[in-house]
Amino acid sequence: MIDSARLESIVSEAGRIAYDLWPGTGNDLNAWEKKPGDPVCEADLAVDAFLKRELGALLPSAGWLSEETADDPSRLGHDLIWLVDPVDGTRDFIRGRTGWAVSVALISNGRPLIGSLCAPARGETWQAVAGQGAYRNSTKLSASTRAEFTGSRIPAHELPKNESDLVAVDQPNSIALRIAMVAADEADLVATVRWGFEWDVAAAGLIAREAGAAVSDAYGNKLDYNKRDPRAFGVLVSAPDIHGAAVDRLASRIAGMGKA
Repeated sequence: MIDSARLESIVSEAGRIAYDLWPGTGNDLNAWEKKPGDPVCEADLAVDAFLKRELGALLPSAGWLSEETADDPSRLGHDLIWLVDPVDGTRDFIRGRTGWAVSVALISNGRPLIGSLCAPARGETWQAVAGQGAYRNSTKLSASTRAEFTGSRIPAHELPKNESDLVAVDQPNSIALRIAMVAADEADLVATVRWGFEWDVAAAGLIAREAGAAVSDAYGNKLDYNKRDPRAFGVLVSAPDIHGAAVDRLASRIAGMGKA
């Protein structure tokens, strides 16, 4: 159905475009805020334009949904849709840090079919095809198999007192890279309790699932894609045996926020 080698080449080239603009290589970058607290930069727009053109040519029948493109409701009529975050982790990108990635997913009938992340500042390419496993730099991934919730590794700069039974590990700004850490057995748990967009998690969620992780929203429900409102409340990716305990932990946090 799709030329996988060509897709890999397109995503890698998108990563190169972003990397060539990245301040970590000494470049001066144009950056601004779309709204307070929501940064964007010239790399977001350059990568978005490149991917829209190249992925559209690769699979003309697919719809399009990207963080940096105005939403076109006609996507809802497509069985296939490209779901793109041109630079996931823009804050790290702008600051010259390595915790960012280009994220591309192909969705088929509401489910991820292909997921790809390119993190050139880390020298990493992550890929997954539904039913065919997940890989980082051609090495097959096996997700965390942790069985005890206490002691679980979670990407965080620091942990609040009520999470002191967990263990903080490196936290890239990119949620996609944090999810991928579970796929690579570098973390046991990633969770958010806020509204997030489909493009943030589609590619990495497939990578984690194909590596053997459990993937859901914050309530433990499966994630759907290409919805009219392209958001879900939270994401939870974990070792399968601690997923239930993680859902319970998040439930208490959600109740404290008044969302239960």
